[in-house]
Amino acid sequence: MFTGIIEEVGSVEKVLLQGASGKLEISANTVLSGTKLGDSIAVNGVCLTVTNLKKNGFTADVMAETLRRSSLGDLKKGSHVNLERAMAADGRFGGHIVSGHIDGVGTISNVKPESNAVWYEIEADEALINGIVEKGSITIDGISLTVAWVKEDAFAVSIIPHTGSHTILFEKGKGDVVNLETDMIGKYVKKFLQIADKKNDSKITMDFLGEHGFL
Repeated sequence: MFTGIIEEVGSVEKVLLQGASGKLEISANTVLSGTKLGDSIAVNGVCLTVTNLKKNGFTADVMAETLRRSSLGDLKKGSHVNLERAMAADGRFGGHIVSGHIDGVGTISNVKPESNAVWYEIEADEALINGIVEKGSITIDGISLTVAWVKEDAFAVSIIPHTGSHTILFEKGKGDVVNLETDMIGKYVKKFLQIADKKNDSKITMDFLGEHGFL
Protein backbone atom coordinates (compact mmCIF):
# COMPACT_ATOMS: atom_id res chain seq x y z
CA MET A 1 0.00 0.00 0.00
CA PHE A 2 1.13 3.55 -0.76
CA THR A 3 0.02 7.04 0.23
CA GLY A 4 0.57 9.07 -2.94
CA ILE A 5 3.25 11.23 -1.29
CA ILE A 6 6.17 11.16 -3.72
CA GLU A 7 9.54 10.58 -2.04
CA GLU A 8 11.83 11.17 -4.98
CA VAL A 9 12.01 11.79 -8.71
CA GLY A 10 14.12 9.12 -10.38
CA SER A 11 15.44 8.74 -13.91
CA VAL A 12 15.04 5.83 -16.33
CA GLU A 13 18.41 4.33 -17.25
CA LYS A 14 17.22 1.47 -19.44
CA VAL A 15 13.97 0.24 -20.96
CA LEU A 16 14.08 -3.37 -22.08
CA LEU A 17 10.89 -4.37 -23.88
CA GLN A 18 10.53 -7.97 -25.02
CA GLY A 19 7.24 -8.52 -26.82
CA ALA A 20 4.36 -7.58 -24.53
CA SER A 21 6.44 -7.21 -21.36
CA GLY A 22 9.80 -5.86 -20.26
CA LYS A 23 12.10 -4.43 -17.59
CA LEU A 24 12.86 -0.96 -16.28
CA GLU A 25 16.17 0.11 -14.79
CA ILE A 26 15.79 3.29 -12.73
CA SER A 27 18.38 5.45 -11.00
CA ALA A 28 17.38 6.58 -7.51
CA ASN A 29 18.71 7.34 -4.03
CA THR A 30 16.08 8.00 -1.35
CA VAL A 31 13.83 5.04 -2.15
CA LEU A 32 16.77 2.63 -1.94
CA SER A 33 17.11 3.16 1.80
CA GLY A 34 15.91 0.02 3.55
CA THR A 35 14.73 -1.52 0.29
CA LYS A 36 15.33 -5.23 -0.31
CA LEU A 37 14.82 -7.55 -3.25
CA GLY A 38 11.12 -8.30 -3.60
CA ASP A 39 10.00 -5.00 -2.05
CA SER A 40 7.50 -2.75 -3.80
CA ILE A 41 8.19 0.69 -5.25
CA ALA A 42 5.54 2.74 -7.06
CA VAL A 43 6.85 4.11 -10.36
CA ASN A 44 4.54 6.85 -11.67
CA GLY A 45 1.90 5.27 -9.47
CA VAL A 46 2.43 1.71 -10.69
CA CYS A 47 3.38 -0.82 -8.01
CA LEU A 48 6.48 -2.68 -9.23
CA THR A 49 8.56 -5.37 -7.53
CA VAL A 50 12.29 -4.75 -7.11
CA THR A 51 14.16 -7.56 -8.88
CA ASN A 52 17.68 -6.15 -8.69
CA LEU A 53 19.40 -3.54 -6.55
CA LYS A 54 22.48 -1.45 -7.29
CA LYS A 55 24.25 1.30 -5.38
CA ASN A 56 22.31 3.99 -7.22
CA GLY A 57 19.29 2.28 -8.70
CA PHE A 58 17.00 -0.70 -9.08
CA THR A 59 15.42 -2.90 -11.73
CA ALA A 60 11.78 -4.01 -11.94
CA ASP A 61 9.86 -6.30 -14.27
CA VAL A 62 6.85 -4.89 -16.11
CA MET A 63 4.21 -7.39 -17.22
CA ALA A 64 1.91 -7.08 -20.23
CA GLU A 65 -1.18 -6.12 -18.19
CA THR A 66 0.77 -3.23 -16.63
CA LEU A 67 1.80 -1.93 -20.04
CA ARG A 68 -1.80 -2.15 -21.28
CA ARG A 69 -3.22 -0.26 -18.30
CA SER A 70 -0.53 2.39 -17.78
CA SER A 71 1.79 4.78 -19.57
CA LEU A 72 4.97 2.93 -18.55
CA GLY A 73 5.37 1.69 -22.12
CA ASP A 74 5.99 5.30 -23.19
CA LEU A 75 9.05 5.67 -20.96
CA LYS A 76 12.48 5.96 -22.52
CA LYS A 77 16.04 6.51 -21.35
CA GLY A 78 16.22 9.79 -19.45
CA SER A 79 12.51 9.94 -18.60
CA HIS A 80 11.82 11.21 -15.09
CA VAL A 81 9.52 9.16 -12.86
CA ASN A 82 7.78 9.65 -9.51
CA LEU A 83 8.94 7.15 -6.89
CA GLU A 84 7.44 6.04 -3.57
CA ARG A 85 8.26 3.07 -1.35
CA ALA A 86 5.44 1.03 0.12
CA MET A 87 4.16 2.61 3.32
CA ALA A 88 5.83 1.49 6.56
CA ALA A 89 3.51 0.30 9.36
CA ASP A 90 4.69 3.16 11.58
CA GLY A 91 4.67 5.79 8.83
CA ARG A 92 2.53 8.92 8.59
CA PHE A 93 -0.51 8.75 6.38
CA GLY A 94 -0.11 12.05 4.52
CA GLY A 95 -2.06 11.27 1.35
CA HIS A 96 -4.78 8.65 0.89
CA ILE A 97 -5.01 4.87 0.45
CA VAL A 98 -3.24 4.05 -2.81
CA SER A 99 -2.86 0.47 -4.07
CA GLY A 100 -0.48 1.12 -6.95
CA HIS A 101 -2.88 -0.75 -9.27
CA ILE A 102 -3.62 1.67 -12.08
CA ASP A 103 -7.21 1.82 -13.35
CA GLY A 104 -6.26 3.42 -16.65
CA VAL A 105 -4.81 6.54 -18.21
CA GLY A 106 -6.00 10.06 -18.88
CA THR A 107 -4.83 12.80 -21.23
CA ILE A 108 -4.02 16.34 -20.12
CA SER A 109 -6.35 18.62 -22.07
CA ASN A 110 -5.47 21.98 -20.53
CA VAL A 111 -2.86 23.56 -18.25
CA LYS A 112 -3.65 26.98 -16.78
CA PRO A 113 -1.72 28.98 -14.14
CA GLU A 114 -3.72 30.77 -11.46
CA SER A 115 -1.88 32.85 -8.85
CA ASN A 116 0.56 30.47 -7.10
CA ALA A 117 -1.10 27.30 -8.44
CA VAL A 118 -1.50 25.54 -11.78
CA TRP A 119 -4.74 23.94 -12.98
CA TYR A 120 -4.56 20.63 -14.82
CA GLU A 121 -7.62 19.41 -16.70
CA ILE A 122 -7.56 15.72 -17.61
CA GLU A 123 -9.81 13.83 -19.99
CA ALA A 124 -10.56 10.16 -19.29
CA ASP A 125 -12.92 7.36 -20.26
CA GLU A 126 -16.41 7.29 -18.77
CA ALA A 127 -15.59 4.23 -16.63
CA LEU A 128 -12.83 6.17 -14.90
CA ILE A 129 -14.80 9.41 -14.59
CA ASN A 130 -17.62 7.48 -12.88
CA GLY A 131 -15.20 6.62 -10.08
CA ILE A 132 -14.13 10.24 -9.46
CA VAL A 133 -15.99 12.62 -7.16
CA GLU A 134 -15.56 16.34 -6.55
CA LYS A 135 -13.34 17.03 -3.52
CA GLY A 136 -12.47 13.33 -3.41
CA SER A 137 -9.02 11.82 -3.90
CA ILE A 138 -7.34 10.87 -7.16
CA THR A 139 -3.86 9.54 -7.88
CA ILE A 140 -2.15 11.04 -10.94
CA ASP A 141 1.20 9.42 -11.84
CA GLY A 142 1.37 8.28 -8.21
CA ILE A 143 0.59 11.71 -6.70
CA SER A 144 -2.24 11.96 -4.18
CA LEU A 145 -4.38 14.94 -5.22
CA THR A 146 -7.78 16.45 -4.47
CA VAL A 147 -10.32 16.63 -7.29
CA ALA A 148 -11.50 20.22 -7.82
CA TRP A 149 -14.34 19.46 -10.25
CA VAL A 150 -15.67 16.65 -12.42
CA LYS A 151 -17.51 16.74 -15.75
CA GLU A 152 -18.82 13.93 -17.96
CA ASP A 153 -15.51 13.39 -19.72
CA ALA A 154 -12.91 15.23 -17.64
CA PHE A 155 -11.83 16.39 -14.20
CA ALA A 156 -9.44 18.99 -12.81
CA VAL A 157 -6.89 19.36 -10.04
CA SER A 158 -5.01 22.41 -8.78
CA ILE A 159 -1.27 21.96 -8.15
CA ILE A 160 0.66 23.99 -5.58
CA PRO A 161 4.35 24.87 -6.20
CA HIS A 162 5.67 22.32 -3.66
CA THR A 163 3.87 19.43 -5.36
CA GLY A 164 4.96 20.55 -8.79
CA SER A 165 8.62 20.99 -7.86
CA HIS A 166 8.86 17.64 -6.01
CA THR A 167 7.21 15.55 -8.74
CA ILE A 168 7.23 15.28 -12.51
CA LEU A 169 3.82 16.90 -12.97
CA PHE A 170 5.16 20.33 -13.97
CA GLU A 171 7.05 18.54 -16.77
CA LYS A 172 3.74 17.44 -18.24
CA GLY A 173 1.77 19.49 -20.76
CA LYS A 174 -1.28 19.39 -22.99
CA GLY A 175 -1.57 16.06 -24.78
CA ASP A 176 0.59 14.11 -22.31
CA VAL A 177 -0.75 10.84 -20.89
CA VAL A 178 -0.88 10.23 -17.12
CA ASN A 179 -1.62 7.18 -14.98
CA LEU A 180 -4.84 7.32 -12.96
CA GLU A 181 -5.93 5.39 -9.88
CA THR A 182 -9.35 6.25 -8.51
CA ASP A 183 -10.20 6.12 -4.82
CA MET A 184 -10.05 2.56 -3.46
CA ILE A 185 -12.89 3.01 -0.96
CA GLY A 186 -15.13 4.40 -3.70
CA LYS A 187 -14.47 1.32 -5.86
CA TYR A 188 -15.55 -1.03 -3.07
CA VAL A 189 -18.69 1.00 -2.36
CA LYS A 190 -19.59 0.93 -6.07
CA LYS A 191 -19.05 -2.85 -6.23
CA PHE A 192 -21.19 -3.51 -3.15
CA LEU A 193 -23.98 -1.33 -4.57
CA GLN A 194 -23.88 -3.23 -7.85
CA ILE A 195 -24.16 -6.55 -6.02
CA ALA A 196 -27.03 -5.30 -3.85
CA ASP A 197 -28.81 -3.90 -6.90
CA LYS A 198 -28.64 -7.27 -8.66
CA LYS A 199 -30.09 -8.99 -5.62
CA ASN A 200 -32.71 -6.25 -5.13
CA ASP A 201 -32.24 -6.56 -1.36
CA SER A 202 -30.98 -3.08 -0.47
CA LYS A 203 -32.62 0.33 -0.24
CA ILE A 204 -29.21 1.99 -0.64
CA THR A 205 -28.97 2.94 -4.30
CA MET A 206 -26.92 5.41 -6.33
CA ASP A 207 -30.00 7.67 -6.49
CA PHE A 208 -30.38 7.45 -2.71
CA LEU A 209 -26.73 8.42 -2.16
CA GLY A 210 -27.05 11.31 -4.63
CA GLU A 211 -30.18 12.66 -2.95
CA HIS A 212 -28.41 12.65 0.42
CA GLY A 213 -25.22 14.38 -0.74
CA PHE A 214 -22.86 11.41 -1.06
CA LEU A 215 -22.27 11.80 -4.80
